[in-house]
Amino acid sequence: MVGIGVFTSLGFQLKGIDSGFSLIMLWLVGGAVALCGALCYGELAAAMPRSGGEYNFLSRIYNPSLGFMAGWLSATVGFAAPIALAAMAFGAYFKGVFPDGPSQLILALGVTWAVTLMHMSGLRLSATFHNVSTIFKVLLILVFIVFGFAFAVPEPVSFMPGPVDLKHLTGAPFAISLVFVMYSYSGWNASTYIVGEMHDPQRTAPISLLAATAVVLVLYVGLNAVFIYSTPMSQMVGELDVALIVGKHVFGETGGRIVGGLICFGLISAISAMVWIGPRVTQVMGEDLTLLRVFSHETKRGVPAAAIILQLAIVTLLILTQSFESVLEFIQFALTLSSFLAVLGVIVLRFKQPDLPRPYRTWGYPFTPLVFLALTAFMLIYLLIERPVQSLSGLALLATGLIVYWLSSYKTAKVITP
Repeated sequence: MVGIGVFTSLGFQLKGIDSGFSLIMLWLVGGAVALCGALCYGELAAAMPRSGGEYNFLSRIYNPSLGFMAGWLSATVGFAAPIALAAMAFGAYFKGVFPDGPSQLILALGVTWAVTLMHMSGLRLSATFHNVSTIFKVLLILVFIVFGFAFAVPEPVSFMPGPVDLKHLTGAPFAISLVFVMYSYSGWNASTYIVGEMHDPQRTAPISLLAATAVVLVLYVGLNAVFIYSTPMSQMVGELDVALIVGKHVFGETGGRIVGGLICFGLISAISAMVWIGPRVTQVMGEDLTLLRVFSHETKRGVPAAAIILQLAIVTLLILTQSFESVLEFIQFALTLSSFLAVLGVIVLRFKQPDLPRPYRTWGYPFTPLVFLALTAFMLIYLLIERPVQSLSGLALLATGLIVYWLSSYKTAKVITP
């Protein structure tokens, strides 16, 4: 979960919101949505313990075609786009630390290819790197929070509610900014994509979902409070490398560069996590559908090489052709819709299959899924109104998944029919 979003998204939120209270509420609301989603996904993962995330859930709850659309999204841009975003941010932060280094484009492509090659070598190396780098990222954020509050000269900003905050909380800027926040929290459901590689998934999947989301909520609120407390908002508006700007403001030019370098390492870890998880969805889809069977094969080291190479090709294309903000807005509507349908499935499944074994049941049901559904519906409506082209493009991508599913089903039927 701790990746690129928390180090970059505040600059985009400041374009429409300049209230300290509303900005912190963004991260609290986003964390509440992620926590409610994690509680619901925990029930689904324990009841249906198979890798694939929404592909597995929606196929079982509704129809295989709907599950395939969600899986198609994950296999094409659902993970490739966040990798591209993290790689772009890596390039921006690296250039902030070493202005005379290679171009941002070369840096973004280089880090993506290097991490992918590491994952092609086997699961053991990639898992060890990811575990170590995740601990490092959490410590980095804690140090940032402590030192920021302890040594920074505070800005004249209030975290108490004011007259304009009600307008902020119910308006389009808040809903659109919530998209960037939810991108930062994306990963709260990541465990469900690799359930098949877990030990005792019916117990560990819900625990990993809930514990990670709760810890990250606290870290994210604290970190963004430090950003707002320590640095003039005018310096951060529209900027991608927010943490580098804050680091230089709090620690000075040299200290800021060190912080920027540490964040670069953290971004490599974020890329590594998504390179690991994304191809596993494509692999599971290949196990089910003849047309995608090539992606189901593993190397001797247990690596789905074809699925990883497909993802690398898509990431490379996105880096070469898109900007950070346009990529994010393109994917977020479709990803949010998939999560909406999965959480709705908790309620649907309670009615359709009341006797289904549920080792873990959603805490606070039905309030918990209803909160998630209400807030994500709020986001979806405003995305359609404010970003219609990007939102409809995401729906079009889902629709192409239906075509691929039909072609694969047709081919399978021809093989089976005498």
